[in-house]
Amino acid sequence: CPSASDLRPTEGTRLCALFYTDNSPYYDQCCSGEVLEVLPDSDVPYMPHGWAGTVSSLVVGTRCELTVWSRPAKKGNSKKFSA
Repeated sequence: CPSASDLRPTEGTRLCALFYTDNSPYYDQCCSGEVLEVLPDSDVPYMPHGWAGTVSSLVVGTRCELTVWSRPAKKGNSKKFSA
C-alpha cells in the first residue's frame, strides 16, 4: 500500500484517500484491484456505481479524515479514518 504521505495521482493533485477492491491477509498483496480516488473536501453521500460493498482496503492521506456510513445518504452507523 502507498504511505499516507504519498497519495498523489498522476497529475500531482493531493488526494485524501484511496479505496481498493482487493485485499489479502498478506500485507504485500493488499491495496490491489480497482482504485477509487477521493479528493480533498469531497462530499459523496452515495458510492459511485459498482463500488457499494466492494471496498476491502483503504489508505487515508495525511491531514485528512475520512468518514464512512453503513447506509446510503449518510445514514446508519459512521466510522472515521485518518492517516
